[in-house]
Amino acid sequence: MLSRLDAQINQMLAGNLLLILCCVFYLLWWLIAFKPTGAVKGIKSGWLLIPAALCGLAAVWEIIRGSGGAQAQNVLIPQTAIFIGGIVAYVLLLAGSCFLLKRQVTTELFLIIGWAALTFLELDALYALGRCSKGTAVFFLALTAAAAVVSLICYLLYYRLDSVKGYLDGMVPLVLAALVMAAISLSVLAHRG
Repeated sequence: MLSRLDAQINQMLAGNLLLILCCVFYLLWWLIAFKPTGAVKGIKSGWLLIPAALCGLAAVWEIIRGSGGAQAQNVLIPQTAIFIGGIVAYVLLLAGSCFLLKRQVTTELFLIIGWAALTFLELDALYALGRCSKGTAVFFLALTAAAAVVSLICYLLYYRLDSVKGYLDGMVPLVLAALVMAAISLSVLAHRG
């Protein structure tokens, strides 16, 4: 029988895998639907967003369930600070990109900020549960923040780029999110037991 701790870790790892699958389906859709020439539009490519959304929602559920109850004495960032910080970051970036930079608002901004906050929540829980050291947690927090900043730069640049550069630019956040989640998972698996 799995201990509560092992069950929580398994839930977070399952969430990571689901998030990677979400990125894969989203990336496949992007590759087909946004090709500079010969793009496949409508339901012929859009159906890929269904498994992407389902995997993404399931990932959020699993990571939050696994992170729940992990807020012990040893926390790096309180959960409330992560949630409030995510909301404040989203509102500020939404206002700044929309009103100051005149960038068309798309779902990707919410997804980038949501992913970063969810990953911060998971890393904080992994540290609180003793499944990663403070140094490892801080490293992955910094890596997540860097990936989010690069993703936000890609988000802001997208409409200023030609079709080929925009096509490549749009892939970067998905690849980064998948790689970060894979790296966190591999680190947890390597230090299990």
